[in-house]
Amino acid sequence: MARRTLGRAVGVFGVPLLMAGCANAPLEQSGSLSSYSDFEPADGLLAKSKIRIDKDKVLTAKTVRIVPTVFAAGAMKDGITDAQRKLVGNAIDRSLCLGLGDRLEVVPASQPADLTVHAVVTHMEATDENAVAATKVASVAKSVLLPGIPVPTPRLPIGLGSLSMEAEARGPNGAQEAAMVWGRGANFLSGSARVSKAGDAYELAGAFGDDFSKLLVTGENPFKSLSGPPPVERFQALAGGAPKYAACDAFGRAPGVAGLVSGAVGTPPEWTDKGSGEAVPVATAAAQ
Repeated sequence: MARRTLGRAVGVFGVPLLMAGCANAPLEQSGSLSSYSDFEPADGLLAKSKIRIDKDKVLTAKTVRIVPTVFAAGAMKDGITDAQRKLVGNAIDRSLCLGLGDRLEVVPASQPADLTVHAVVTHMEATDENAVAATKVASVAKSVLLPGIPVPTPRLPIGLGSLSMEAEARGPNGAQEAAMVWGRGANFLSGSARVSKAGDAYELAGAFGDDFSKLLVTGENPFKSLSGPPPVERFQALAGGAPKYAACDAFGRAPGVAGLVSGAVGTPPEWTDKGSGEAVPVATAAAQ
């Protein structure tokens, strides 16, 4: 009975409490999309979103190319370095590449394709490194006082980072065939907080890549149904192996096990993620 009562309490109060402990992620428009008409709300449990899709045209597409992510002027926050922005932008592109490869053939950016995808960071709130460090110290203290007892350590609900994005897929004639305006903030239950001003944005980059990829792979609202396990090829790439399509190597290999350990410990992502090896555009966004 006690367990059932606790379960009801989590169901009733869990989501509101979770949302109350989330960083704000505004749905901003940078002007990079070819159209902002006919968007529909499509919010997930944690992410806010608006989407537009021409399902028939998107599902007819067989190939896709990815234009590297850029940053709008409003996302160029003081205190976040160009190197950190580059890392976040590259993480977005890598996530998109791996996710889109579930159905589409990913070709190099220099080649024509049925769909051309480009994403823009419209807002990026820095993570408070001191607050993350304090949470990690509390986690260590808990493990010493309660050895062997898996009690999660919530983050301090201050200085939480966020990421806001907009992206679209255009057809060969330049017409918008799918688009998304998206925002998500870190929450106090984020277990992979990193001691880096770009830490939360880096973690959220993968969430955006997954959501926008699912929109193009399925032609449906990505928040309507739960995703199953990733295909074997994507799992191998996430573990640090070769991606399904060679074009994804332009965004570097995922840090794999080292990245998982880094996330658990809370070290900066730049310690383990080597990025693309090429310059990722960090500039005022403009239509591609």
